[in-house]
Amino acid sequence: MPKNSGDDVRQAVFSAVEATLDAQLRAVRRLRLQPDEAKPRPSTQKGMSQVAMAEDILRRAGQPLHANDIIEQIKKLHGLDVDRESLVSALSKRVQRGDRFIRSGPNQFALGPGTRRSR
Repeated sequence: MPKNSGDDVRQAVFSAVEATLDAQLRAVRRLRLQPDEAKPRPSTQKGMSQVAMAEDILRRAGQPLHANDIIEQIKKLHGLDVDRESLVSALSKRVQRGDRFIRSGPNQFALGPGTRRSR
């Protein structure tokens, strides 16, 4: 192996290490100058599922609501855009299992009997 080839490899390794350390130093400086942006942002859902939000809305309403009204209230009270088809599908599956919800009309849902009305 010629001596020149060894020097080339050594220079390539040093260049790679230097580039890595330079990137790390820039990241540390950026975090130090902007600590607020480095903090994790809170979730908009606050850990509630779409089904839990729908249950909350129906509890507050105290009466059956159409899926569109549930979605509107979720956006208003929880600040989250919910996909209509996804919500209707999730609630329909719960209705079929007899879990918390009943269908009171086409795309209209209510809390099922035995579901606590208040927390």
